[in-house]
Amino acid sequence: MLESDRLNGRASAGLFFKAENLQRGGSFKLRGAANFVRQIPRDDLSAGVVAFSSGNHAQAVAIAARDAGARATIVMPSDAPRVKLEGTRSWGAEVIFYDRFREDREAVARAVLAERGGTLIPPFDHPWVIAGQGTCALELMRQVRELDALLVCLGGGGLLAGCAVAAKAANPAIRVFGVEPLAGNDGQQSLRSGKRVTIPVPDTIADGLRTTCVGAHNFPILQALVEDVLTVTEEEIVESARLLMAELRVVVEPSGAVAAAAALSGKLPAGLGRIGITISGGNAEPAFLRGLLA
Repeated sequence: MLESDRLNGRASAGLFFKAENLQRGGSFKLRGAANFVRQIPRDDLSAGVVAFSSGNHAQAVAIAARDAGARATIVMPSDAPRVKLEGTRSWGAEVIFYDRFREDREAVARAVLAERGGTLIPPFDHPWVIAGQGTCALELMRQVRELDALLVCLGGGGLLAGCAVAAKAANPAIRVFGVEPLAGNDGQQSLRSGKRVTIPVPDTIADGLRTTCVGAHNFPILQALVEDVLTVTEEEIVESARLLMAELRVVVEPSGAVAAAAALSGKLPAGLGRIGITISGGNAEPAFLRGLLA
């Protein structure tokens, strides 16, 4: 848990940052992947696991599979950030590429399963994944008491759904907000329209949040427990990552800075005094970091 007096002053609130960028694999995704792998029967696990991901879930599944002694095959977009691709391979996983603009990653993963067998570990749309991700908020609520609100980045909704369940169980009065890039606001549209909305692949620097629709398991949880979904611009995401690096001394990837961007750019409702914020990942590309330092 990280804090900064300067960031508190900028937001006019007490900000408590949950540093998931310091996890093994560099993101919160290890929580859901590890929980999922631990639920797979040993006989099934011997056939290996398959996942599809732009990078953070890929690394998490690779780590969880290696820890369990299982083979991992990961379907990744051909334009995945190099740092995430190299990280995934370094944990022993085999990578199969697809074109995110022309191919369906789930269809590619199903083809791999049909050929090789194994168990599919989805990145966000499964109860085991949701439950694992929720441990992030469970820890946060134990570390910091009397929070008024919780800010969580939103892609497919696994982290937000899990955190909302855990946070509301610990404190029913806490206000939970999702945050996503303005360029990829399918979650905001879905929550406000009352049905899941699908959008084209978003053009955003936050590569971990380029999902096109909130998960089917996640959406009812968001409807029940999340007050609203806020959006931030590309410029606000970059500025948030710069501020987190300067004030907290941590490396944050664009997706990991999205929730913080809502607080640091004045997007929150008035009257929130103590706010928990997830820094969801730290697998930033060197070019992005050079831009921040410049």
